[in-house]
Amino acid sequence: MRFYESLGHELVWRSATRAGLRLPDSDAELVLQTERPVVETDLTVKAIGPALAQFVRAGGRVIVPPFDIAIGLCAVVADPWDNQLVLLDNSKGHLLTDEDGNVTGVAAAEP
Repeated sequence: MRFYESLGHELVWRSATRAGLRLPDSDAELVLQTERPVVETDLTVKAIGPALAQFVRAGGRVIVPPFDIAIGLCAVVADPWDNQLVLLDNSKGHLLTDEDGNVTGVAAAEP
């Protein structure tokens, strides 16, 4: 994490196996994880269902159908060249953190 913080990425949240860092001048996050050795690219979408439908119509395919995560739903897809991407939504809310960035819970999504 020190490496990415030295590049100007501010710590937004952290758990035992993951950390989210804000990209400079953006609301986008870089998420680092130690749960799996595979590098993944996560994309936040408004809602998993419509995003998956659009992805498939464009020629992609679903690798792992939607499943629950703390903040909403998540799915794994592959583009026509077999590059895997992780799509996730915030349908359940967003992570709550303490003053040190440690995840303390999930705030409910706004209606």
